Amino acid sequence: MKKLLIISPYFPPANAADMQRVRMSLPYFAAYGWDAEIVMVDEKYADIIHDKLLLKSIPTDLKIHKVKALKKSLTSKLGLGSIALRSLWFYKQKVNELLKANKYDLVYFSTTQFPVCVLGPYWKKRFGVPYIIDMQDPWFSDYYQNKPKDQRPPKYWFSYRLNKYLEPIAMKSADGLISVSDDYISDLKKRYPGIKDIPSATITFGAFAPDLQIAETYSKEFPHLLCKDYTNIVYIGRGGADMEKSITPLFTSLKVGLAKDKAAFKLLKLYFIGTSYAPNGQGKPTVMPIAKGLGIENHVIEITGRISYYHTLLTLQQADAVFIPGSDDPRYTASKIYPYLLSRKPLLAVFNKASSAIKILKEYGVKTVYDYETVTAEDINLFLSSLMTGGLGSPQYDPQVLDKYSARQMALKQCKLFDSVVKDRLKTAEGFKNDLV
Repeated sequence: MKKLLIISPYFPPANAADMQRVRMSLPYFAAYGWDAEIVMVDEKYADIIHDKLLLKSIPTDLKIHKVKALKKSLTSKLGLGSIALRSLWFYKQKVNELLKANKYDLVYFSTTQFPVCVLGPYWKKRFGVPYIIDMQDPWFSDYYQNKPKDQRPPKYWFSYRLNKYLEPIAMKSADGLISVSDDYISDLKKRYPGIKDIPSATITFGAFAPDLQIAETYSKEFPHLLCKDYTNIVYIGRGGADMEKSITPLFTSLKVGLAKDKAAFKLLKLYFIGTSYAPNGQGKPTVMPIAKGLGIENHVIEITGRISYYHTLLTLQQADAVFIPGSDDPRYTASKIYPYLLSRKPLLAVFNKASSAIKILKEYGVKTVYDYETVTAEDINLFLSSLMTGGLGSPQYDPQVLDKYSARQMALKQCKLFDSVVKDRLKTAEGFKNDLV
């Protein structure tokens, strides 16, 4: 059994999107020849929502190592709130101890807290352990450079320059890449020619069916967020100016529907939940201004505060239909599509035409998935009208596609890449020995 050391600053009970790939893969790694251990930041240093139910999906025999971090109350005075930066020194010390005491075949960075990845080259040089980086999002990106200041993330000036400096440190010595997008990998290999031949794979997040049972078992622990006696369409996830092009067609269609047949559409509610990463009560609405601009604000409810993962799953199951808007960034993959598919609710999706999510949803058999450039008010109004009249039943998906995008299959793909990296590493070492003879 080969040993895998996973670096994931956020891990259950911390409820962060970037640890979901690892969480859903852990039950399957051993079956494919990899004994995994986690190095996480102690959850008491994580200033995000905690969901203790996430722990129920973790293998009971998993070895978890926790590191400290500087308190955010101290570092925020210097403008440094990132958990990656706050924990970097402690990660270095802890993993040094682990690598000295044990033999690991591979280090796997699976996180969007990218600054911790700069430790990869250090550990590789000192201990001879190869490493892989999982690119769930772009690290250094020019996407926001031409955007108005009010559409840029907080502290963008600092993070842009920091990422520009740190990314090459980590990438130039990487032994493998995993990404949710082909474009992320091709961009990195063009930017850093020295890694153009390393093993890489585009692997989406997977659908993890056991989560639905956990959500159902503990359903009484969560408040009901949806209005009774209404037809409720629900989206749960971040908002932002980059999603305006995908949200606007739905709002425009609702406005048209209300003008044509107000009686039929007056009981329709559109929910946008967890649209901001800011602490609860401090989030800035990004969806409601669009609704107000079109005069349909009475039919839209935006809750900027985040809710826990299992509360999300339960709320999707309580909805009458679900909606998934995509970013105007063509590389956006919307890994969150799988909980929506598992909900088995009528699904409407609008993406950039280049997004891989369109292809995946169509593979499942979703017919109401569109790109925002060509979708018409008639397309969406047909969905809304059918929903209001009870004409949309529970969708039936292709069983082969369900398996293809399952968390188990995604874990298998990861392990195949792990094997490839270790195999290449052994070949390089053997070739070096032969050169010395």
